[in-house]
Amino acid sequence: MGTFERRNQSLNLEDKAKWNEDPELIVVLLNIKRVREESCEDEFSGQREVYFEGGHVHKGMFSKGLMDGWGIFTHLNGLTYEGTVYYNESKTSWYKGDWVMNNREGRGERCYVSGNTYSGEWKCNVRHGEGTMKWLKLGQQYVGRWCEGLQHGKGTHVWIQKREGGLQYFQNNQYHGDFLHGQRHGHGVFYYAGGAIYEGEWKNNKKHGQGKLTSKNGHIFKGEFKDDKMMTPDLSGIRSPSLSGPDRILNIECLLRKIPQRKQDTECKQVEFVVLQRDSQLRSIYSFYSRLGHSDCPHNTFLLSRLQFWCLLKDCSIHHRGITLTQINRLIPGNTGPEIHSPFTSMLFHELLSSLIIIAFHIHSKDMKSQRNLLASCFSKLVTDDILPNATKVKGFLFREPDFAAAAVTYVKECWEVFQVFCRVNTAHGEDKTMTCRQLLWMFKDLNFLDHHLTTGKLWEMITAGYQGDPENLTSCVDLEVTFLEFFEVLLGCAQVKCPVSDMLEESRGRFSSERRARSEQSESDALQTDAQTDSKHSQTMEDSTQFVRSQLINSEDETLQQTEATEEDGLILQTSQHKFETLHRFFNHFFFPAFNHYLSVTSKTKNKLANEKKKTERHEE
Repeated sequence: MGTFERRNQSLNLEDKAKWNEDPELIVVLLNIKRVREESCEDEFSGQREVYFEGGHVHKGMFSKGLMDGWGIFTHLNGLTYEGTVYYNESKTSWYKGDWVMNNREGRGERCYVSGNTYSGEWKCNVRHGEGTMKWLKLGQQYVGRWCEGLQHGKGTHVWIQKREGGLQYFQNNQYHGDFLHGQRHGHGVFYYAGGAIYEGEWKNNKKHGQGKLTSKNGHIFKGEFKDDKMMTPDLSGIRSPSLSGPDRILNIECLLRKIPQRKQDTECKQVEFVVLQRDSQLRSIYSFYSRLGHSDCPHNTFLLSRLQFWCLLKDCSIHHRGITLTQINRLIPGNTGPEIHSPFTSMLFHELLSSLIIIAFHIHSKDMKSQRNLLASCFSKLVTDDILPNATKVKGFLFREPDFAAAAVTYVKECWEVFQVFCRVNTAHGEDKTMTCRQLLWMFKDLNFLDHHLTTGKLWEMITAGYQGDPENLTSCVDLEVTFLEFFEVLLGCAQVKCPVSDMLEESRGRFSSERRARSEQSESDALQTDAQTDSKHSQTMEDSTQFVRSQLINSEDETLQQTEATEEDGLILQTSQHKFETLHRFFNHFFFPAFNHYLSVTSKTKNKLANEKKKTERHEE
């Protein structure tokens, strides 16, 4: 602040460190020596040039003997303050503006050492009135009313979200409304970066009281909020876009047709209410799984692929609920044509929601028929019991290790082509081509891939690893259909059998062990050689000394060996990841793809031969 007080007072340049600002204190004692203009020394006002004891000079406006308003203050060391007061030598902390009775009062701009700035009205050295505060490191800004240094009254607070490299997101969180002693309190509107809007009552920075929450998809819910949580909604005030037609948000008409028409509106509202309650958690899950298999890029946004969707369902054991992943593919709205089982088909967030609602109905509807709101009850049970407790706990070979997954997905495209070749038409579903566990087993036999390492029994164990049934009767699942994810994870399991990492590590460990043994033998030889060179004139004395030296050498060598072994073990751990990548490369490029290409070549020749023989037969008959 800069307070200039005459005679027995001082120039006090201090900030009260409101809002975690940097407190600074510079005190200059000022005793008036003389006033250039003629006036009553105690009451002079207006434009004056005043000389202080010690050599300080101030030329500017005064009021009743005190500096008041714009002026130039020259310190005895030559440092000059003009209009602006600086609070440090580097001039990164300063104030420029009005003064009244030695206090910051009126309009002024303050820059703090932290880089934060305030521009607006002051009173008694604190922010008071209309003003704008910018918090540089926090990425926040407030424009509005202040009272005694705190946000108080009407104002707008913005949270500016930035990406790495300084790039800014398209939207930011923003609150416009009432503040009380620095907190959101009263009535206000909060605009979320994701597109949702809350308008209503606030208390101590939390939604509290009556309010209206509009989701990014246009769903509007009115009701009571308490401690930032929505209480029972007022269904009479709920409005939502139609669930039918081209503008539908949730595509669940296949379920609504199973519900009496008089109950359909209520069912829609209730299921949308559950969706809204779980919106942030489900979005987080969507974001997590959509990044699987991609390199580390936390700020990038991806669409969820069908492959990642299957992974989510498997992690939550949905395929153990009496429905296979392939059957789920057929339930998803809009799934038609040959790409129904493609791992590359993308899913938007609302499509994921629709799929989960449909899955929930098929799993839980029989046991929950007595529930008043069937769709909402089934969906709530699925999310509460299956999705939230298990999602993000990744299982299986493919996505469990991020680095390995990023390497493995590079083989997905070629493996999808292989999968399609061995799929067969399922007559129960028209032209739908799928693969069963039996056909998957036959594929390995057709490729001549089975040997004493990858036996039929071991392969069958991998194929049926996710099967939920009688362990003594695994043959009962031979006709179950598998998705491409299950097919691909069987291939990854086979890679571990055909090209195991353990063999590579054993080879490395054997090499390291031989090197350690050679170093140990060399160390012992050096110690014995030192002992043999002992002077015979001092045999007893030197023998004791040699024993000591030998023990020191051996101890030193032991420590060196331990350090070397530890370093080598760290190296082995690092090599484990590299060996896994080598395993993938060797398996697919040296075993699987060559075997598949050979199979295509043989079958093509066989087909051509059969076609030629058929033509010959037809000519002979003619």
